[in-house]
Amino acid sequence: MEQWRGHTPVLVDDIVSTGRTMAETVKRLRKAGCPAPVCVAVHPVFAPTALEDLRAAGTGEVVSCDTIGHPTNRISLAGAIAQGIGPGRWPSTSSLW
Repeated sequence: MEQWRGHTPVLVDDIVSTGRTMAETVKRLRKAGCPAPVCVAVHPVFAPTALEDLRAAGTGEVVSCDTIGHPTNRISLAGAIAQGIGPGRWPSTSSLW
């Protein structure tokens, strides 16, 4: 742990609802002497007190992807999703109409 003490930890979780797992990890990192970590949520479900709980645990910044609208959204996945489902990737539906 000593070799990482001067580095800012970045925690990434796919689904953050209560934030308890991430908050507990933040507390342990802070107790170990690490700087305030950046927390990233891919799907920010966020229960009513989750964001406040993360901040109270000692998080430096909380950012999330825009898969669910939230004030912490900073990472847009729209382009990646559009590219993944773009023209030519799926059979045509024109015959259905």
